[in-house]
Amino acid sequence: MRRLTRESRATLVGRLYDEHGPSLYRYALILVAEHGAAEDVLHQVFATLMRHKTELENAEHYLRRAVRNECYSMLRRRVSHPVVSAPLLESSQPEPVSADDRIALETAIVALPPDQREVVHLHVFEGMTFQEVAVATGESINTVSSRYRYALEKLRATLA
Repeated sequence: MRRLTRESRATLVGRLYDEHGPSLYRYALILVAEHGAAEDVLHQVFATLMRHKTELENAEHYLRRAVRNECYSMLRRRVSHPVVSAPLLESSQPEPVSADDRIALETAIVALPPDQREVVHLHVFEGMTFQEVAVATGESINTVSSRYRYALEKLRATLA
């Protein structure tokens, strides 16, 4: 591993934030279900990254895992359930969806446990396969597919 100077670290972290920041923010947001908390998670992860003395071998994997760990740490410390005051789902493509449908879907997704929200987000919104989700989360593919199935059942029941 190559040691980094302070300047090269700052450049690297800036580039990583530009490349992965929006995706990591959406990932954190789906887990913690609060905009401010998701911003705090990203801040913490990138501030920690600034202290790394060596270059990362797989930065994308490291960042996703760091965001996931920080989100779950935050959820363990949280006393109350989130109150969603701003849209949770950010459209990556302009599709005509009514405000009522979007609000109903957001409410149903927020009601899911964080581990189920995570699998739905990674599979549906990030386009990962179940195998990729399993690798990203450190869970077995059977666990991932079960969480997805349970989430869909709950979403169908809530939205029916």
